Amino acid sequence: MAFDGVVTRALAQELHRLVGGRISKIHQPHHSDIIMQIRAQGENVKLLLSANPTYPRIHQTTEEFTNPLEAPMFCMLLRKHCEGGVIESIQQVGMERIIHIDVRTRDELGDTAVRRVIMEVMGKHSNIILVDPATGMILDSAMHVTAAISQYRQVVPGRPYVSPPSQDKRDLLSVSKAEFISLLDWNGGRLDKQIVDSYTGVSPLLAKEILYRAGLATQETVWEAFAEIRQEILLHQYSPTVVTTKDKSYFHVVELTHLPAETVTPFPNVHQCLQAFYEGKALRDTVKQRAHDLIRFVTTERNKNEKKIEKLLQTLEEAKDAEQFRLYGEMITANMHQIKRGDKELVTVNWYDEAGPTLTIPLDPLKTPSENLQAYYKRYNKAKNSIQVVNEQIEQAKTEILYLDGLLGQLEHASLTEAEEIREELVEQGYVRDRKKRGMRKKKDTRPELEKYVSTDGTEILVGKNNKQNEYLTNKLASPHETWLHTKDIPGSHVVIRARQFSDRTLLEAANLAAYFSRAQQGSQVPVDYTLVKHVKKPNGSKPGFCIYEQQRTLYVTPDEALIRQLKTNTPTTHS
Repeated sequence: MAFDGVVTRALAQELHRLVGGRISKIHQPHHSDIIMQIRAQGENVKLLLSANPTYPRIHQTTEEFTNPLEAPMFCMLLRKHCEGGVIESIQQVGMERIIHIDVRTRDELGDTAVRRVIMEVMGKHSNIILVDPATGMILDSAMHVTAAISQYRQVVPGRPYVSPPSQDKRDLLSVSKAEFISLLDWNGGRLDKQIVDSYTGVSPLLAKEILYRAGLATQETVWEAFAEIRQEILLHQYSPTVVTTKDKSYFHVVELTHLPAETVTPFPNVHQCLQAFYEGKALRDTVKQRAHDLIRFVTTERNKNEKKIEKLLQTLEEAKDAEQFRLYGEMITANMHQIKRGDKELVTVNWYDEAGPTLTIPLDPLKTPSENLQAYYKRYNKAKNSIQVVNEQIEQAKTEILYLDGLLGQLEHASLTEAEEIREELVEQGYVRDRKKRGMRKKKDTRPELEKYVSTDGTEILVGKNNKQNEYLTNKLASPHETWLHTKDIPGSHVVIRARQFSDRTLLEAANLAAYFSRAQQGSQVPVDYTLVKHVKKPNGSKPGFCIYEQQRTLYVTPDEALIRQLKTNTPTTHS
């Protein structure tokens, strides 16, 4: 993880603008996440503090979060102690990944008091802790750490706050050249690991950047590269950037020149950089946790249908004997006068074959010629009928797989609300039992909330994120002369351009949305069909979200995540 002490320093510098701001609201959308709404310098700001074990972070955000109906206890306590309070200071602890937010507020008696919110970005040990700095006692925390978990440091209400254990590292901002050179073993051991082990706040990613800039690693070149980056940090001259390589994405506030970048996206500030990097990742993680049983169920059902098709194809192979049974029946009919009870076989010329070979037909000696004839025709009819039934079952299983693939794709992009809508759909379709008691089911909202994007030209584009949204968008909301898009033969979202006339650029951007919100998100040159909404129909009795369309054209796009983020923040053009 690149959320190191240097990133924390840059972030704390930007957060100083919130000092003097008033905390108006506090929410806890997830047990590991806190959202503070702050009124500072004439604008409203949302500050996210997340102790997510996979994606811990703190930064301003414009993301939308779904809050639980009842606020958790930690949220209630934060509201009690911090809501309405004024932020007095925001400080980083040394070069550690720890930020203290001091809030001046009033206690139950109306006396002025200070409360400290401590954000510790420590990987799986991350935490958000509310402390009374006057006594040093913990009031509560997002994650409780008991003595059974840690003998050194307990994080529970009523215990004194103890800082995370020191690693006895040096401060990279104050070390001299002589100290720097003397601390490293120049005769052995990886230098990047030594730098990480020697200095607080330096991540492996940053250490690799230092060595890359040093080129041929000598004492002088490594020091010069180290000193160059340190000077940028001292002067707060940061370059917030997200770098995407072939395998994964990275971020930092120091320019990452050592990575084999496919794309480099600079940002005007650390907050936007962090939001761009983390946006959706933590939500995906949360959705997968909450909807784990749902994903597992849909995957299991899909696998069942694949195995069913394998067995049906085997049955189909066996049923190919149908024509042979019919031939035997016709040959017995033509040679009935030559057969008598007790015969074990009939040897006759096969006149259907031009070569005229002889054909040996097994007979049941206990049956009359007529009974042998009826037995073969019975086997022929059974095999012929089974072929028709099996083919129908294969097509039905293929339809099921297509439907379930669509659900899995939707779950990849779903919010918690959208995942719950998918669960409701599975209940309605009879796949799973209703978990809610009868009479307690809430009234269904017939107008699902759709994802809105705006093209570079200012045209609104709507995206359905599940079958409920897709059907509402395509069959009810969209006008007949608006343009509808969908990935060709690939499960994905319905996309509608909400205008009769639009530019080629808007069309390509809408196609990018259709490709991005599909099972082909990681692909390139993804085929996307587009046609007018009036040419899109839902067949009677078809699965939710399924439709057929005509008069379409196809274009090819490569999904671009940076473009999708931009389309989300664009402002629509107003028409007078």
